Amino acid sequence: MSVQQVLDLIKEKNIEFVDFRFIDLAGRAHHITLPAPEVDAETFVNGVAFDGSSITGFRGIEESDMVMMPDTDSVYVDPFTAHATLIVICNIHTPDGARYERDPRSIAHKAEEYLQTTGVGTTAFFAPESEFFIFDDVRYESTMNSSSFFVDSEEAAWNTNRKEEGGNLGFKIGVKGGYVPVAPVDSQQDIRSEMVRLMQEAGLRVERHHHEVATAGQAEINFRFDTLTTTADNLMKYKYIVHNVARQYGKVATFMPKPLFGDNGSGMHVHSSIFNGSEPLFYEKGAYANLSELALHYIGGILHHAPALIAITNPSTNSFKRLVPGYEAPVNLVYSKGNRSAAVRIPVAAVTPKGCRIEFRTPDSTANPYLAFAAMLMAGLDGIKRKIDPSALGYGPFDTNIYELSDEQKKEIRSVPGTLDEALDALEADSEFLTEGGVFTKEFIENYVNVKRAEAKAVAIRIHPHEYGLYFDC
Repeated sequence: MSVQQVLDLIKEKNIEFVDFRFIDLAGRAHHITLPAPEVDAETFVNGVAFDGSSITGFRGIEESDMVMMPDTDSVYVDPFTAHATLIVICNIHTPDGARYERDPRSIAHKAEEYLQTTGVGTTAFFAPESEFFIFDDVRYESTMNSSSFFVDSEEAAWNTNRKEEGGNLGFKIGVKGGYVPVAPVDSQQDIRSEMVRLMQEAGLRVERHHHEVATAGQAEINFRFDTLTTTADNLMKYKYIVHNVARQYGKVATFMPKPLFGDNGSGMHVHSSIFNGSEPLFYEKGAYANLSELALHYIGGILHHAPALIAITNPSTNSFKRLVPGYEAPVNLVYSKGNRSAAVRIPVAAVTPKGCRIEFRTPDSTANPYLAFAAMLMAGLDGIKRKIDPSALGYGPFDTNIYELSDEQKKEIRSVPGTLDEALDALEADSEFLTEGGVFTKEFIENYVNVKRAEAKAVAIRIHPHEYGLYFDC
């Protein structure tokens, strides 16, 4: 969309405000809103100034001036504001006009540009399956003398004796019993359908929605694949709409990987493939799972670099509460066709040559999508460049249920890091694949590790309520 087309859209839709947004290191959106009469062609040339020192992981106060440069291809009408508002996602530049090296969206663009210089292909496609919970109530605190959290859901397994309904209405979802039941067990059909409707209005092509495995309102909505940066933009739209529709219904949505103990967490399974023009490069009929050698090398790169990669695709301390055996969590660094116990799954049902892809099941939605997809692409491209054979390195294929293997059999299977600190150690030891072509810089990685180490330390030094049960009477 051209600048003039955006200005015409503002007039056509009677837009009153234009909301300029950028994405921080953690993957959260921030915005500054201008009255529509203040927005003209010059706005798209000069950008919108903001204070970078107020954003965690960006700049110091001595060099705080930064600029949002609007991307006219990212615009959509905000479905929630009382006054007609157009949303524009921006890239971040320094005052001298240079692309800011810590801007996640710019890193995503650089990854796409790097792909085209490799001679491997022209376009990488991504499709995330981002799961979330919809709760009725959430409360938490962490103070000097108190630490607690509480969530509740009218459909949760623990509410079979709930009285607030005026006589319990039953049909609660048991632990791990929430996969695609119909109403009244699935009580959130209408909420998800409203989310889908607004996603479609915002330009997403939604393929399906359903209740997920966990009790207490776990959900999934799938939207169609697109190019790397566009898919990250679409995921930001997706999360914005999910959060705000839940709020309209008097509920709260969270993409936190493990908000409940003892049931499945929420992942973000990411499908990806590479094309050369219109030619799919991952398909070879008759090969294992119809995968080409190039696709296998891509998988080899993902699995070889997985410990470091996970510092970006699973970047929270809570991520590693999900990545434990026993809850369908993809902790095994192997590949397999149609096998959901492997970190990398190759979908085989109803797959065409253009639909041939790999699914990396380990990530979760605390990841910044621009960084996560870029890092995945860089790992895969390094596998292609170095011809990393995943089978030769012991990464499979494993076409059995890995969860049911004996401990002795599992010894040969590499697992994901056990903590965020372990993943950050791996990233510090293995980051050269990310810095190829200047996509990620060493300075960016050092800063990223420092920010995430501070988060891990903040959690580690705090007193956990469960410690009272373990140690108070010592």
